[in-house]
Amino acid sequence: MIDINLIRTNPELVKENIKRKFQDAKLPLVDEVLNLDQENRALKQEGDELRSRRKKLSDQIGLLMREKKFEEAEENKKQVKQIAEKILEIDSKQAEIDKEVKDRMMVIPNIVDPSVPVGKDDSENVEVQRFGEPFVPDYEIPYNADILEAVGGLDKESAGRTSGNGFYYLLGDIARLHEAMIAYGRDYMIEQGFVYAIPPFMIHSDVVTGVMSFPEMEAMMYKIEGEDLYLIGTSEHSMIGRFKDQIIPEEKLPICMTSYSPCFRKEGGAHGIEERGLYRVHQFEKQEMIVLCKAEDAMNWYNKMWQCTINVFRNMEIPVRQLECCTGDLADLKVKSCDIEAWSPRQQKYFEVGSCSTLGDAQARRLNIRAKGKDGNYLVNTLNNTVLASPRAIIAFIENHYQKDGSITIPECLRPYMGGKSVIEVKK
Repeated sequence: MIDINLIRTNPELVKENIKRKFQDAKLPLVDEVLNLDQENRALKQEGDELRSRRKKLSDQIGLLMREKKFEEAEENKKQVKQIAEKILEIDSKQAEIDKEVKDRMMVIPNIVDPSVPVGKDDSENVEVQRFGEPFVPDYEIPYNADILEAVGGLDKESAGRTSGNGFYYLLGDIARLHEAMIAYGRDYMIEQGFVYAIPPFMIHSDVVTGVMSFPEMEAMMYKIEGEDLYLIGTSEHSMIGRFKDQIIPEEKLPICMTSYSPCFRKEGGAHGIEERGLYRVHQFEKQEMIVLCKAEDAMNWYNKMWQCTINVFRNMEIPVRQLECCTGDLADLKVKSCDIEAWSPRQQKYFEVGSCSTLGDAQARRLNIRAKGKDGNYLVNTLNNTVLASPRAIIAFIENHYQKDGSITIPECLRPYMGGKSVIEVKK
């Protein structure tokens, strides 16, 4: 959510930003907010004048009573009552307008960074750079479900009976590999100075609407029936929500945290072959990172954060690339975002395994997260980034480490988490 002062002082900038995101249907919202805001400020002025008049009349009542001017005192009391009723009416109207303004402000997109490429959707995202050479072996690489089943690591049939499509059992060495990758990502981030956390896996609706847009929430999140609780789609939601309504001493910034959690997503529209494999699933696990910092430090942290993901995947000997998200592919709260994509030698193309975003002060404004500096309180900036999310990371891993005989090699960085194992063999 942007600052309403920006709409007051530069509505054309807000409109141009909406156009850059190809959301022209939202253009009328800017003028609607302006008109409602003007009406609200006029009501506030009227209310302030009435309160001043009420106080003046109230102060006169005692004096009139002492002077035994009872009729005048009664007239003042009558006027005070009438003014009080009018003030209540104004307050009620202001509350209605406040809600209408907030409803519209929550939909108006954040101002994107000037460096973000203009484009309508993810097909116009821009490759920035590659890390590691993409490699295609001279033998066929099977589909991820077939590789995992061959080494005794996947059972989706049983998960279908217990839970339905989009769920799975990981078994044996693959289950261990899953944990090894998450643990390695965790330890790497701790080495970078991030504080490790395990957050709540369910959050209230006011936290959800503080960290994401309502359409995103409806498309992604599972609601707990009969309670004001949602299963998290990513631990970023819990981690940013931790600071809701808090004033953080400036000397504690930046706050850098890395968190583990299971994640739950509806993944509407998942169908066909993806139901057999692990690319789109309803439940997965992830190592995440968040940063809360001053506005002037946000872009430096953004670049440090996505680089951490690159390093984790390169240390696991997986080629990756950074893809700059265009304006039309940015969620409304984001200022700038990039996807990290891993190389798939089977498909001979890259696919998304993580995303890094800086959101300016949009989440902080919604959740009332401020820092206390020498010149007063101010909204912090928030950032988030995927360190590693399984099972997509597993898909990238097994394809890039798949051998002709069906085995999967384990790179040096993961062997300590695998009991020294250097290869996962095919089950006879």
